[in-house]
Amino acid sequence: MIAIRAATAADARALAELRWEFRTAGYDPNEARDAFVTRCTAWMLRELQRASPWQAWVAVDDAEIVGQVWLCVVEKIPNPIAELERLGYVSNLYVNPSARGGIGTRLLEGALDWCRAHQIDRVVLWPTQRSETLYLRHGFARHADVMELKIRS
Repeated sequence: MIAIRAATAADARALAELRWEFRTAGYDPNEARDAFVTRCTAWMLRELQRASPWQAWVAVDDAEIVGQVWLCVVEKIPNPIAELERLGYVSNLYVNPSARGGIGTRLLEGALDWCRAHQIDRVVLWPTQRSETLYLRHGFARHADVMELKIRS
């Protein structure tokens, strides 16, 4: 049985390794694996050890982390209208291919439940082509009013 739980600092290296798998699937890396995993582990360790805008959850199968999702809470400027003042940015939802079959759904639902319980106004993300149907099933929609400027290519 795969369990979903909050990530801890002890999970940082396993999460960094999954991040490598996720981002290099279908893309050529411009950084050596060991260098990236070391750098990413340090970042994840820092974010998981302190009061951080980042939250993370893991899927664990027999003590092995097989999936993860991260959520960054962004504080909005105070607002005098009936609109909550925080939004969430979902990132890095990834499940090891050998463990797929509902785990991504459970991770996403856990993050969305957390958002509902913590007064998050809306959740934004940039889906992969493969993940778009998962997000659509959970009520996400593409909106023409979202604009993006990519500073570097």
